[in-house]
Amino acid sequence: MQPQPPRRRTDRTPHPTHRPHGTDRADTALPAGTTAPAAPGTPPASPGPAPASPATTTATASAAPAADPSSIHTPTPAPIRIRTRIRARIRTRTRRTAAFASVTALTLAVSTAGAAHLTSGAAASGAGSNSLSRSPALAPCMISGARSVQMTEGVPTSTGYARSTGTVHALTLMIDFSDAPGEGTALDRFHEFFPQTQEWFRTASYGRLDYRPETPITHWLRMPKPFKEYGIERGAPFDPGYRDLVQDIAAAADSQVDFRRYDLLNVLMTPNAGPSALDTVLSVTFAGNPDAPTADGVPLANASFVYSRQDDGSGSYDRTGYRVLPHENGHVFGLPDLYTQEGGGAVGHWDIMSEDWGADNDLLGWHKWKLGWLDADQVNCASRRGSAEYTLTPLERAGGPKLIFVPLDGSTGYALELRTREGNDEAVCRPGVLIYKVNADVDTGSGPITVYDAHRDSGGCSRSPNVQAELSDAPFAPGETFKDPRSKIRIDVAAADLEGNYRVRVTRQ
Repeated sequence: MQPQPPRRRTDRTPHPTHRPHGTDRADTALPAGTTAPAAPGTPPASPGPAPASPATTTATASAAPAADPSSIHTPTPAPIRIRTRIRARIRTRTRRTAAFASVTALTLAVSTAGAAHLTSGAAASGAGSNSLSRSPALAPCMISGARSVQMTEGVPTSTGYARSTGTVHALTLMIDFSDAPGEGTALDRFHEFFPQTQEWFRTASYGRLDYRPETPITHWLRMPKPFKEYGIERGAPFDPGYRDLVQDIAAAADSQVDFRRYDLLNVLMTPNAGPSALDTVLSVTFAGNPDAPTADGVPLANASFVYSRQDDGSGSYDRTGYRVLPHENGHVFGLPDLYTQEGGGAVGHWDIMSEDWGADNDLLGWHKWKLGWLDADQVNCASRRGSAEYTLTPLERAGGPKLIFVPLDGSTGYALELRTREGNDEAVCRPGVLIYKVNADVDTGSGPITVYDAHRDSGGCSRSPNVQAELSDAPFAPGETFKDPRSKIRIDVAAADLEGNYRVRVTRQ
């Protein structure tokens, strides 16, 4: 990653919110047969979205022509129909003295080359820098962001993150404190997340990521100070609290752990350290941090800290509560947050980096390409003028074409993929072609990806707790069309075959 400015001011760190259906909406339902504007392409960090490229959706190929761009109304993101907790993250600049004073959120994302791994013998490559599949035909789709962008969606992923292909060794330590002694056994805490997390990554990566959690210390690792003395709370920066904690973890574990053997660090805090996740979410990741304390000669540069987990009230907590860790590890591999201060209305439940609670879900195809989980022949770059047809196979199945990208310029474009209820995607209630805009110039947590809703204001088709309902029926079905009049792009979902594959026609004038 590149040096980053902080995402939020200290007085704007969000708190858990209840957003009932119908609140915070500036738009109204359109009459039947009216061309509906798609979701805004780039939600800004400040309240009130500014107009983006005026993409529109139509329900059928023969629907009314798209409205004149000047007349298109850009609504606010769709509301969350159920209670959701907005997770705060921390980010810093490479130069600690400039950044730590102004950090306000909770996932540290630092971009530097050469210091991302705990393993001293491993090349410090980015998640996708060496593993990203590419070809000359894909060059127009290799979008990139400015150096100032936090955790850019550009490809390849910047150097400084943990590897996301091959065998990855995840050192996992369970820690407690004198004022928050471990409840139950440390291995009970470990099994809240494993083997579920490694199975989730195996499924999401089609077996290309062999995630191996290793816990050489099987008991609670007691820290030398009470939890409250570290000064860790919502919005706390790395210095001094987390720096002191990392140093104490390294000292306490040093006699039993060779830190050079591992690619990343998971710290599973005793759940009674700090407030309940129902009140405040503290789980945090520090990724690619070259200024981190060292142990055995390597910086502890990629570390995820997991506190109390979120119970969504659906009765599936024991089965789905582990997913906070794949989300946090997604940052270690270089993926940004897709939710915003307004919640998950930009992407909904279509990526675990947007919503990591509720029913199980997968990653977007764009992220799978970034992480090196798709081959070059599984990605099509629709950069030429004229019309071309492409096949998409379900994203959750191994093999076959998975992603179509329609570049708009050097930093943005539309991504297309086929989502079905398979694999990690257990909440898909309307299969079809998901269309979303990727903007490599937008910071993590500020809406770098926006999903376009094929059926706006429908209320969605999902009633699963803590699934963003409005976007649950976002995919386009055969016979439905997406249009961006300003960019002169039209996308038609032409047909589906008996095997569940879809044909898509992309037209660029």
